Formats: sequence, structure tokens, C-alpha cells
Amino acid sequence: MHRRKMTESFNYSIEGFMYVLKSQKNMRLHFLLAVIALLLGIYFNFTKLEFMILVLTITFVFLAEMINTSMEFVIDLITPEIHPLARIVKDISAGAVLVAAVNSIFIGYLLFLAHLPTKTFQTTLDYIRHQPLHITFISLLLVVAVVIFSKAKLGRGRPLRGGMPSGHAALSFSMLTICLFITQSRLIIAIVFMLALLVSASRIRQNYHTAKEVFVGALLGTSLTSLTFFILRY
Repeated sequence: MHRRKMTESFNYSIEGFMYVLKSQKNMRLHFLLAVIALLLGIYFNFTKLEFMILVLTITFVFLAEMINTSMEFVIDLITPEIHPLARIVKDISAGAVLVAAVNSIFIGYLLFLAHLPTKTFQTTLDYIRHQPLHITFISLLLVVAVVIFSKAKLGRGRPLRGGMPSGHAALSFSMLTICLFITQSRLIIAIVFMLALLVSASRIRQNYHTAKEVFVGALLGTSLTSLTFFILRY
């Protein structure tokens, strides 16, 4: 029962995030820029401290946008008609988003400027090619981002249950594809393959997904990960 309640809490939380992502154009822009910033952070080989600063900055922008959206809905619920005070509150909450966005631009400028003069495309690409961990992170990040965008766009199912495509299948087959690229151990590949099949089958057996949704998720995870490895490693 406790586990089910925790799962429901996660569902509601993710649904809240996805609703803002789906309904707010600015949030979709923030999300896209956040993914690009994280990828650039890997490209420039950020230190742990730089990554912490970058992630905190992104989180700050997301929180500001989500609070602003919540405030707008609450005000519209309380005062359906236009009221001067309601307008002021909306302007203030929108101003908080502006402050967070300007702050992110300033921090991003400082973080990336420090790496621009010392990093060339070829040297960084060579570095990434010899670091499977970086390619793995990029692959999983892209898979998660595409799954979130797809579910938000199609509006079907719940974040952790149902919908097109199956996120569990996408991630499990993405990890299988990663193993195919970074290891030659047949035993490890066989184990990960069986786990991917079990995860996918369980989504169908528990009626969270249809076979089509699982197949599309598996295909998405495999193709995106393969494409990422081919572009960055070969």
C-alpha cells in the first residue's frame, strides 16, 4: 500500500511537470534549452562543481516557471473577473521567472565562456569518443527527453504508466544498446537483453501499455542510442 501511494505521488508530481511542459510555451523553451545546456556541459567537459551550478540554475528556472503557472491558475480560480491586484500578483510572479531567466543567462555565460578559448571541436570530440560514460549519459538523456515530449504531445497515459511510447521499454532497450557498444561480454549482453524483455513484457502483462506502445518504446530507445553512438564514436 505504501509503495502504491509513493508511486501515485510520483505520478502526480510528474503529471504536474508535464502539464506545465505541455501547456506553457515558455516551459517547453526552457526544457529544450536545459537539454542543450547539459549536452554542451558534457561537450566542454565541465567539472563536478560546474555541473552542480548548471543543474541548480536550470532547476531554479523550472521552479520559477511552475510557480508562476500555479499562481496564474489560483488567481483565475479566486477572481474570474479582471482585478487590479490580481494583475499585480501575476506580474510579480512573471517577474520572478524573468529574474530566474536572466540569472541563468548570466551564469551560463560565465560557465561556457571559460571553456570556449581552450576547447576545439576536434579535441573535445576525441575526448568524448574515448569516454563511453559521457556517450551513455547523452543517450539516456535524449531518450528521456524524447519520451517526455512524446507523452506531453500525445497526452495519453500517465508519466509512469501507459501512454505512447513506453518509457520503461525505451530506457531498457537503450541500456541494452549501450551494452552492445561498450562491452564484448556475451554474458552481460544476454543478461541485459533478458532484463529488457522482462521489463517490456511486464508493462504489457500489467496492462500499463499495449504491445504497440512497448514496441515503439523499444525501437525509440534502440535507434536513438545507436544514432548517438555512431555520431559521437565513429
